[in-house]
Amino acid sequence: MKKLTVKILGLAILAMPFLSSCSDDDDDPVPTPVEEVIELLQTGKMKGKLSENFTLNASMQYELTGSFIVPEGLTLTIPAGTEIIADNGGTDVYIAVLMGGKININGTTSSPVVMTSANSNAGDWGGLTICGKATTTAGANSEAEVGGFIYGGSDDADNSGSIKNLVITGTGAQINSESQYNGVSFYAVGSGTTVENVAVINGADDGVEFFGGTVSVTNLFLQNNEDDAIDWTEGWSGTITNAYVEHTIEDFSTVVEGDKVNNNPKIINLTAVSTTGGTALQFKKESGATITGLSLSGYAKSIDMKDNGPLANVIIEGAAAEVANSYNTDATVDPSSWTWVDVKVAQVEELSGNVTSDVTLDASKAYRLTSSYIVQDGASLTIPAGTKIHADAGGTEVYIAVLMGGTININGTSDNPVVISSDQGQPGDWGGLTICGKATTTAGANSEAEVGGFIYGGTTDDDNSGSIQYLVIKGTGAQINSESQYNGVSLYAVGSGTTIKNVAVINGSDDGVEFFGGTVSVSNLYLENNEDDSVDWTEGWNGTVTDTYISHTIAGFSTAFEGDKINNNPNFVNVTAISTVGGTALQFKKESGATITGLHLVGYDVDLDMKDAGALANVQISGAKADATLLAGETKKYTLNSGKDAAKVDISGWSWIEADL
Repeated sequence: MKKLTVKILGLAILAMPFLSSCSDDDDDPVPTPVEEVIELLQTGKMKGKLSENFTLNASMQYELTGSFIVPEGLTLTIPAGTEIIADNGGTDVYIAVLMGGKININGTTSSPVVMTSANSNAGDWGGLTICGKATTTAGANSEAEVGGFIYGGSDDADNSGSIKNLVITGTGAQINSESQYNGVSFYAVGSGTTVENVAVINGADDGVEFFGGTVSVTNLFLQNNEDDAIDWTEGWSGTITNAYVEHTIEDFSTVVEGDKVNNNPKIINLTAVSTTGGTALQFKKESGATITGLSLSGYAKSIDMKDNGPLANVIIEGAAAEVANSYNTDATVDPSSWTWVDVKVAQVEELSGNVTSDVTLDASKAYRLTSSYIVQDGASLTIPAGTKIHADAGGTEVYIAVLMGGTININGTSDNPVVISSDQGQPGDWGGLTICGKATTTAGANSEAEVGGFIYGGTTDDDNSGSIQYLVIKGTGAQINSESQYNGVSLYAVGSGTTIKNVAVINGSDDGVEFFGGTVSVSNLYLENNEDDSVDWTEGWNGTVTDTYISHTIAGFSTAFEGDKINNNPNFVNVTAISTVGGTALQFKKESGATITGLHLVGYDVDLDMKDAGALANVQISGAKADATLLAGETKKYTLNSGKDAAKVDISGWSWIEADL
């Protein structure tokens, strides 16, 4: 396995939170007398309203015990290496710079300024809020949503100071059910303000949020902020250059959230990595942005136009945003060189090339399937429960294959299935899983597969290619040519010694599962919205499928079942197929057939299609030849008179099929 250049950053550092509010009215319930503020600072405590310009002492560690406010006309200077430890005081503990005040955070790449709580837990304290005099659609002298601070004017070049090399952790204190402090809140901050090299880590709300203003930011590192990593509203029009966002905890909101009017802010080089799915870019109302150098990895949705605003407002790489585009390109930002944020680097590992020995993946890691990943003869690939593999939307170049003599062991459980999916799970994003065995096939020994040119087939009907249990696979079916596509799971001459149980194939642009000869059997098969056949077989496959549930809710699919060529009488026990869009249920070509018991069909226009006028006796349903009547005007298409009303397969306990990246 090759290490990916995009890295997931698991920090081993103090980090620092940022705040979101702006008012002189938010002093302590019992204000600290101004004459005591300087005395407190001299003893290493920060609380109250600054009464004169002051420079902290980097050799001291400061305790932030309440609100600390820099009023109009004054400047707080924080030298390189200063550490400020905030009390776990929620909304009562924060730093705010009011309109006309300044803050100069003079960290260096080797000695950053650190603002954190003792445990760096999300929501421990408020964060940093800066209020300026630049324009905002909220109007001049507006009141901030939290803190009641006053902000906004007409000076777009306003200067609120300089922030360089700052790490802030544990912010996002909850104000009420609607509001929380952010890591850093910029209220109408002007372009005269310098902001570069800022990390916001473990915030319970946004990492940074811009409320109007014109300020720009360079080098922004945002890890595990539980709402939006980057948020803006009220017509912010600045630029972010070089941002790295990481999400490794569940239930965060987004990488980017823009709201209200579109003043076209710009983002140059944004790399975002998620190991938990989620949404990358969300735009509300008429908001938008111009983004270049975008690299997203691991997000289930790349673009969300929350209020159906025009995609033309979001320009990515010079063109209007495309909701079906995963933007899963090479990373444009590598924060491993950002020495001002001391990180322990955990990798997103790349799966590509050949597996030539015994390889076991690690469920605690994140994986990206970036090209073909092929298990060679004599080698094995083991994938433990809970492993998630993000397949690049690379079409036919991206797939997993197990060659003759190789084995794959997918050891998912009901509670922790294995998931292999493209980030958005769109049909045709990638190839799928192909397994080649040594069992018999009417194509003969050492045949060449229609896709990939893999060799398969022999005389060992009990051949063992491994075990697949609790697997969810999405977004397969990449188009090879006008005649061929990859399937979700392709089983080429796979033998009966192979175990396959509890498999879901969802949103494939070709077949869900296809058998090319062989003797393998499958139980508990869930197939949803595969655009060709849900279950397809040919070349004399003669295994058994027990408990199959098929769902069609998208028009234009081919069939629930398609059998082709000779009839080696495969068995299906308990089949439920439900369509809300008509279509054909069971199709048999040439002389193919099957024995089916426990059949439940609902919603299909055609129950049975003997495509090449094969004998109805080849299709045994509930122990007898299919009891069917030709549809009006048809010669090969039938409705079943009986045998299709068995009890549905009960999938209420198949919670594993809901698993996602």
